[in-house]
Amino acid sequence: MTDFPWLTVLIVLPLLGAAAVFFVKDAAVRLTALAVTIADLVVSLPLWWLFDATSGHMQFLESAAWIPSLSINYRLGLDGISLPLVLMTTILMPLCVLISWHAIDTRLRSFMAVLLIMEGAMIGVFVALDFVLFYVFWEAMLIPMYLLIGVWGGPNRLYAAIKFFLYTLAGSVLLLVAILVLYFQGGHTFDILELSRQTYPTSLQTWLFLAFFAAFAVKVPMFPFHTWLPDAHVEAPTAGSVILASVLLKMGTYGFVRFSLPMLPDASRLFTPLMVVLSIVAIIYGAYMALAQADLKKLIAYSSVSHMGFVTLGLFMFNIQGIEGAVMQMVNHGITTGGLFLCVGMIYERTHSRQIADNIGLTKPMPRYATFLVIFSLSSLGLPGTNSFVGEFMVLAGTFLWSKAATAFASLGIILAAAYLLWMVQRVAFGTPAPHMLPKLSDLSQRELATLLPLAVLIFAIGLFPNPLLSRMHTSVEQVLARIVPPSHQQASAPAILGQPTSLEQNDPRATLDMVHSSTTHPIGNLPPTEQQGERP
Repeated sequence: MTDFPWLTVLIVLPLLGAAAVFFVKDAAVRLTALAVTIADLVVSLPLWWLFDATSGHMQFLESAAWIPSLSINYRLGLDGISLPLVLMTTILMPLCVLISWHAIDTRLRSFMAVLLIMEGAMIGVFVALDFVLFYVFWEAMLIPMYLLIGVWGGPNRLYAAIKFFLYTLAGSVLLLVAILVLYFQGGHTFDILELSRQTYPTSLQTWLFLAFFAAFAVKVPMFPFHTWLPDAHVEAPTAGSVILASVLLKMGTYGFVRFSLPMLPDASRLFTPLMVVLSIVAIIYGAYMALAQADLKKLIAYSSVSHMGFVTLGLFMFNIQGIEGAVMQMVNHGITTGGLFLCVGMIYERTHSRQIADNIGLTKPMPRYATFLVIFSLSSLGLPGTNSFVGEFMVLAGTFLWSKAATAFASLGIILAAAYLLWMVQRVAFGTPAPHMLPKLSDLSQRELATLLPLAVLIFAIGLFPNPLLSRMHTSVEQVLARIVPPSHQQASAPAILGQPTSLEQNDPRATLDMVHSSTTHPIGNLPPTEQQGERP
């Protein structure tokens, strides 16, 4: 089964579906798009069980010559870092079609085609192992997202679309320059795995890191490159907001963990203080801005800035807890924030307003809607038992080993998240609805329930049983960490912490998992050492 071209099928199937929607009858356009996205999801699911969690190599490899004269190849592969991101993408896309079922009625064929093209490009980014191929997919997402905002967006859609396009394009140009430099410095190859194994002078790493940073920080977006995000979210249709928050933002953090950390380890260590400061500023600033919003979409948009700050913070801790927590939080944020944007889209279809003041007291007329809104909100603030708690706990555990002061500042983001989310829930779910709004407030339909239920199930499945996800990413994260921190340095730099765990606990992700479930067994003083790595037992 591993010889089957799984990854090519995942990329090509949505592209074929995008063409197919122009040849079916008008009544079948939505069903065709839904069938294609579900088929892509079905194709992606076997990857979860066929994936060998103990292997440190790329799996499901596919390779073919593309432009041999320039050493450009069609190379695809999957590891424990990209696997959950691919699955998250294929899970979300059918939900994006369902949420657009009645919301989009103009240029419907083009809308569904754009969604399907986006799916193929997003999956391509996560599985490409050739830099030129990666860049093609990276840029291929730009135009469909521009169209989603600019054609099907709100009143200020052109301003938001152009702002998004210019910000992203500026970073992408520097990314292309960095790729060309790596090509000439790395032996005239675009092979990502080969370039990751080479060592570059520190001075060159510094410039390359800054070029990568320009592209990835805009995409995350990190403070202060975040200003395009609220405008894009507010003006985008609901499906566009879900894709933007759940998948596109993760491509920036994926770029850091896939390219910046393993290829440029010296520069990554050099810029760690800056990355930590920017991440903590984003956590606190995004939370304070969310606290001040009267628009539901803007509130969730600024909460994304805050939550993505936890991801970048964990990536630059250079310990297993921090990086695994960051990758886990990339998936968690996609699920939780995607669910919140779906909820906003559903209430907007009824009241045609995103203002909190116009959408209050929904528990009595819409009890099922209010239930899902509370679930997604509690997950977003990191309630124990939900998926976000696991990711944030691991990020903070990794940060604690790097700096207790940084951990204290980052923890403020969790407190502020509880403030703005619970305040929002108090008004939207438990206020008193305006009498003129009551006729519009019908509860969720079967289609809307089918849209929200999978994400709610994932919230509790990952929150209560995170080990299947952690075990699949563990070996891949270890390999990234080995490039940043040589084994000799790991031994020398491990801090003397009272009650250090055994070597088995240091290397097994289940040790960190146990800390999540049992604070009495693993008090904070017994966290694994900061950079202690080794072979898996």
